[in-house]
Amino acid sequence: MAPPTGAQIIARSLRDIGITVIFGIVGIPVVEIAEEAINLGIKFIGFRNEQAASYAASAYGYLTGRPGVCLVVGGPGVLHGMAGIGNANVNAFPLLLLAGSSETHLVSRGAFQELDAISLLTPHTKLALRPPTLESIPDVIQNTYRTSWYGRPGTGFVDLPADLIKGAVEDAEDIAEAAPIPDAPKGGVEEAKLFKIAQLLKSAKAPLVIIGKGAAYARAEQVIRELIERTNLPFLPTPMGKGVVADSHSANTASARSTALKEADVVLILGARLNWILHFGHAPKWNPSAQLIQVDISAEELGRNAGNADLGIIGDIGIAVSQLVQALGTWSYSTTSSPYIQHLSAAKSKNESTATSKASSSKLPMTYAHTFSVIERTLHRLSPPDNGGIVYVSEGANTMDISRSIFPVSHPRLRLDAGTYATMGVGLGYAMAAHAAYNNSAAEGQSGPARRKKIVALEGDSAFGFSAMEVETMARYGMDVLIFVMNNGGVYHGDSDDAEEWLKMQTKTQEGSGHGGLRSTSLGWEVGYEKLAEACGGAGYLVRTPEELEKATEAGFREKRVTVVNVIIEAGKGAKLEFGWQASGGKKKKSKL
Repeated sequence: MAPPTGAQIIARSLRDIGITVIFGIVGIPVVEIAEEAINLGIKFIGFRNEQAASYAASAYGYLTGRPGVCLVVGGPGVLHGMAGIGNANVNAFPLLLLAGSSETHLVSRGAFQELDAISLLTPHTKLALRPPTLESIPDVIQNTYRTSWYGRPGTGFVDLPADLIKGAVEDAEDIAEAAPIPDAPKGGVEEAKLFKIAQLLKSAKAPLVIIGKGAAYARAEQVIRELIERTNLPFLPTPMGKGVVADSHSANTASARSTALKEADVVLILGARLNWILHFGHAPKWNPSAQLIQVDISAEELGRNAGNADLGIIGDIGIAVSQLVQALGTWSYSTTSSPYIQHLSAAKSKNESTATSKASSSKLPMTYAHTFSVIERTLHRLSPPDNGGIVYVSEGANTMDISRSIFPVSHPRLRLDAGTYATMGVGLGYAMAAHAAYNNSAAEGQSGPARRKKIVALEGDSAFGFSAMEVETMARYGMDVLIFVMNNGGVYHGDSDDAEEWLKMQTKTQEGSGHGGLRSTSLGWEVGYEKLAEACGGAGYLVRTPEELEKATEAGFREKRVTVVNVIIEAGKGAKLEFGWQASGGKKKKSKL
C-alpha cells in the first residue's frame, strides 16, 4: 500500500474527528483534499462563491452545535472566506476554515495566490496554525477544531501549503490518528450568587426573561421551558432565540417588546448580549433602574454596557438555569392584579390589532405585511408550527424586520437571520446549511421536530442578489429550498410603483444625468428572479396577487426541487430609510467602559 499523501491525511483527520459535511470551493491545491474526503464518505458541497460557503459553514456550526468546516483555496479564496470568519466571530458560531497556500519554498517569491494568511487571520481567529510537517496534521486539525468550539465559539484556521497537501510520508505508522472530540466541559454557579439572584427575582415587581440565540445554541430549551412553566415569568425572545420556548406561549411578550423593556425591573438574560439588538441595556428603551442578570459563556460579556458584572453568571446556560430552578423552589410570579402584566396585555392587544390590520390590506402591489400573512397562513395549513417542520431563513432589512413577528416557531433553531452582524448575503448559504443539518440520512424517518424539514428563505431583492447564483448549487445538490424574493426594486424600498415613471428615471441615469435619475437605493424594474431557478432546473413563479401567492406557496412547498417565488410588492417610495431596530427613541446614553 502506497504511503498516504497529505491530502489523504487531512481527509482522514476530518473524518476521525466526526466531520460529515464540508462546504467550499475547490481549486489548486485543495481539490485533492475534497476528492479524498468524498472517497471517505464525507459530503462536499461545492458553492459558487467562498463568502456563501463560509456563511453556510458558520450557520451549520450553530445548528449542529459543532464547528462547520469550510474549504477554500489560498489568496483570494481566503480573502472571500474572511466574510464567514467575521460573521462567525460576531455571532459566536463555531467555524473551522481550511485553506490551501503556495509551496513553502516559494514564500516571498511571488508564488501562485501567495498570501501570508496566518499573519492576516491571527487577529481575527481563536487559533490560526500551519502544520510544520505531515506527521503533525492530525494534531493541528484536532486542536484547531476544538479551540474554535470550546468556550465562546469562534473561528479556527488551518493553512495547508501545496507541498504538504501533495507530499507523502515515508512510513504510514508515523501518522497518529485524530480522535473524536468530546463535548466541552460545563460549569455551574456558586451557591451564594445563585441565592442572591433567586432572591432578586422573587422580589421583582416586573421581572422579565430574555432568551437569546446563545440559549438555542446551548440546547437549553428543556430547562428554560421548565423555568417559564414553573415560575410564570414573562419572557422575550431575540430574533434567533425564538422557539426555545414556543412563540405561542402565553408568557411571550414579543408583541409588547417595548413595554417589557421599559418597565422590567429585574431581567434574566440567557445567552443574549447587550448590544444594538437589545439597545445596549440603556434608557430610554430600558428601565434605567433595571437589575440585569446576564448568563453567558463569555466572561467578557458580563458587565458590558448596562450589565452588572456582580450579578453575571459565566457558564453553561443549561446548568445555570437548572440550578436556578432548584433555588427558586416552588415560587412563581403572581400575575394577579400586577400593573406590569396589565400593561403588557394592553400593549399586546394594541400591537397585535395593528399587525392584523396591516396584514389584511387589499391594496396592490401587496405590502410586506400582507405578503407575509398569505405565506404564513398557507405554510401553517401545510405544516402547523407545533410540528417543527419548517426552518425560516430571513434577510433584508424590511423583509427580516417585518417577518420576524409574523412567522411563529415552536421549537429552537428553526429561524436564522442576518444576526448580530446584520450581514446581507447570508440567506442562501444559511438555507443550504439548514438543509444539510436537518435533511441528512440520520434525520430521515424520525418523528417530531427532528424529522426532515422544509427550508423556507424570505429574501429581500437586494439581499438575494448577494448570493443568487447559489440557486444553482441548490439545484445541483437536489435541495428543495423554497425561496421568496420580496421584489420592490430597491434597497430598503424602490423608486416607483409605476413602470413609466421608473423607466424615465433609468433613461436619465443611462444618459449620464445625475439629477432626476435612479437613486443609490435603486434596483432593476421587476427583475425576473424566478427565471434563475428555471434556468438551473428548479421551479419559478412570478406573483402579484394574494391568490397567485397562495397557489405558488403551496406548489413551492410540495416541490422536490429548488423554487423561487418572485413577489412583486409595493415600492414604498418616500418611506424613511431606517432599519426599525435602530430607532433610538431618545438621547443616547454614554456607554460604561
